[in-house]
Amino acid sequence: MPAPPTKPGGRWYRQPVLWLGIAVFIASMAGCVWIIVVSARHADTPLDTSHTETVFGVPASAHGSRTKPR
Repeated sequence: MPAPPTKPGGRWYRQPVLWLGIAVFIASMAGCVWIIVVSARHADTPLDTSHTETVFGVPASAHGSRTKPR
């Protein structure tokens, strides 16, 4: 009994969607590595702001119950 005929495009390496997925995955990994390398070259300096006691409206330090907040 002969083997059933196979489709010519049935192999995994002949699927264009698979190669597109591999290319997108490799591009995203390369982008992540690039972002890490570029960010490591630049210092993260603090910004001078007029409201140094709060961060987004929340006090940056704990206040005791007996002291009045500023």
